[in-house]
Amino acid sequence: MSGRIETKYALGVFGGTFDPPHIGHLILAAEAQYQLGLQKILWVLTPNPPHKQERKITAVDERIAMLNVMLAEDPSFEISRVDMERESPHYAYETMQLLHQKYPEAELVYLMGADSLFDLPTWCQSLSFVEACDSIGVMSRPGCDIDLKQLESKLPGLSYRVRFIKTPLLQISSSQLRQRVTEKQPFRYFVTPSVYQLIIKHDLYR
Repeated sequence: MSGRIETKYALGVFGGTFDPPHIGHLILAAEAQYQLGLQKILWVLTPNPPHKQERKITAVDERIAMLNVMLAEDPSFEISRVDMERESPHYAYETMQLLHQKYPEAELVYLMGADSLFDLPTWCQSLSFVEACDSIGVMSRPGCDIDLKQLESKLPGLSYRVRFIKTPLLQISSSQLRQRVTEKQPFRYFVTPSVYQLIIKHDLYR
């Protein structure tokens, strides 16, 4: 399914570790907002993601500071502290249930990449997650083929919730950025100037 969300108050939910947040995140969020007609996007920073226990993650305070300065100029981008205000582990189905309590009148649209959609059946309480989403905005890259029928057999109700978002092919990732900083490679234009200054000031990822 594609097209804009037909409701007066639709909120996008963009979750991640944002370690660090970069211009790719901004571009994808802006495309989702435009194509789906979202009034706001809630950026949900996950302090301690259950699926990333094997690596060191930058302190929450450092990540929230970078996210704050990156989003400061766009009033339609808002940081949600829903995961930071509760104990870990932080699972997406609980996040969505809590956001429904906070925004009972809103249609909540969870934003994810196509790779996450493929992996969705393996998520904790995946069916509960699907049921907690009014819509799921899937950022599909050129050439990406998604078999919704196969996923629907595992997660009933998924197909009619999915809305595809056409996104540009961006070869930018947080892991790539961390490596570039560590190896003293150029990274200045992968992030906003304000995020760049924080990384340099606090000597992050060295």
